[in-house]
Amino acid sequence: MKTPDGGSSIMDMFEKGKVLKICAPMVRYSKLAFRSLVRKYNCDICFTPMIVASDFMRSVKARDSEFTTNEHDRPLIVQFAAHDAQTLADAACVVAPFSDGVDLNCGCPQRWAMSAGYGACLINKPELVKDMVRHVRNQVDNPNYTASIKIRIHKDLRQTVDLCQKAESAGVSWITVHGRTSEERHQPVHYDAIKTIKDSVSIPVIANGDIKYLRDVESTHKLTGVDGVMAARGLLANPAMFTGYEDTPLECIWDWVDISLEQGTPFTCFHHHLIYMLERVSSQPERKVFNSLSSTSAVIDYLQNTYGPAHELGT
Repeated sequence: MKTPDGGSSIMDMFEKGKVLKICAPMVRYSKLAFRSLVRKYNCDICFTPMIVASDFMRSVKARDSEFTTNEHDRPLIVQFAAHDAQTLADAACVVAPFSDGVDLNCGCPQRWAMSAGYGACLINKPELVKDMVRHVRNQVDNPNYTASIKIRIHKDLRQTVDLCQKAESAGVSWITVHGRTSEERHQPVHYDAIKTIKDSVSIPVIANGDIKYLRDVESTHKLTGVDGVMAARGLLANPAMFTGYEDTPLECIWDWVDISLEQGTPFTCFHHHLIYMLERVSSQPERKVFNSLSSTSAVIDYLQNTYGPAHELGT
């Protein structure tokens, strides 16, 4: 299937010289409805939330609940947690007809993931990562289908460079680098490390970490020379961030309401996204009231009474 810009692969998008803007994989949040929203506001590529490949292959119920998409949800990358090459390749073959690539999570620092052999512990297993990438490349019957990895960095950057070069030799399509170690949470992003990795491979590199405004896209590109940037919390706070809005515009809030109603988004998810979107534009007393609302109709009434209906935009 062709990507929306008429090319035959996501890789064509990298060749155009622009810095790609990407929605990160976010557990519970980067689901179809939210991806539909950010695509309206200059997001080039979206990732699904991380899916555990072994659960996905074991259960039809897991497949149906973890992976939903539609014909407009492209380009789409499905991110898996895996520590077994064949399981990852099997999962990739299942989602390949409905997506543009798979990504192996080598960056999740949560204890449950690392103790199960997933996520950031994989940055210390370059041979296994190579094997997993190679299995996907060899078994998905579509030469344009991508296999990428998302990593964190080591304290000793030479290990990270070695991992990236080994992954490149196995045929990895691109690498997303979260510029922190697996122990770091809110410390400053190591842009110098991302630049070193970018300079050490010939495949595209995506920078991740602390992208909160459109200006951060350009400044990160200037500092590192990367081919794209990936945002998580910045997009949760403002899904229109990639269009240059400093805060979530009212139009975007009402777009979210429309998309959620159309797709049947569960109330908790619908409400949580709005809590994030309104955080920077509402006072603490307003947030207290909004956060306590417990039905979709109450939320819509509140939005209309507080901010005005969508048709009053710009008045």
